[in-house]
Amino acid sequence: MGRAAQRLRIAQPAISRHVRALEDEVGARLFERTPRGMTLLPPGRVFFEHAQAILAAVDRAVVAIRAEAGATDGDEAEADDAAEAEAEADDAAEATPAADQ
Repeated sequence: MGRAAQRLRIAQPAISRHVRALEDEVGARLFERTPRGMTLLPPGRVFFEHAQAILAAVDRAVVAIRAEAGATDGDEAEADDAAEAEAEADDAAEATPAADQ
């Protein structure tokens, strides 16, 4: 939690409260808390995979909207850049990084 707090520039207790609230909301423990840190439990891994897919879908939606706006404005280069970014977002969505933090 400490490293996540530093990366997000949020106080560690606030992150802990949000994680506990999320666990309460979904009705399952997402992390195993140990003296050395936290490990993602199977329900946490499922949640993580779904969250990644949702974020990738949002990225694709933004890219598609920008491509449409560029095509509407007649800016084909911008639409090509957006299509390339969409392909990169698809590739990123297929990758699943390690989640043992």
